[in-house]
Amino acid sequence: MRTTLLLIAISLFSVSTVFSQKQKKTKEPVIEFKMSEIDYGEIEQGANGEREFHFTNKGKAPLIISNVSSTCGCTVPSKPEEPIMPGKSGIIKVKYDTNRIGAFTKSIMVTSNATQPTYELKIKGTVKVKENADPTHDHNHAH
Repeated sequence: MRTTLLLIAISLFSVSTVFSQKQKKTKEPVIEFKMSEIDYGEIEQGANGEREFHFTNKGKAPLIISNVSSTCGCTVPSKPEEPIMPGKSGIIKVKYDTNRIGAFTKSIMVTSNATQPTYELKIKGTVKVKENADPTHDHNHAH
């Protein structure tokens, strides 16, 4: 019985030591977003389609975002060009084309040197026809 307890104690100590050493050795950037999805809700056609995803580098090395891409040309993301230092924050901006009527769900893929190299962000919502729009009058054509 005593030997069994001793073996259990040694095993637990070994596992916790390996785990703590692994944590100390990790000197990589860690990206943490405040939220990974933005819900536009119902917005009017032509409304401001710009939104921001805020993130922090929780790691111990500079975070470099190498690419930000969307699943559709109707969603245009932009990324910080400079490295985000440990403990500092940054913003990924997204602009959705609100002239497209109807429900939408789009993904934005963030590629970086973080411990999780790709991160998926999502936007969703519904664009409604502008209330005071006159369907008989087209504003895009000159008279």
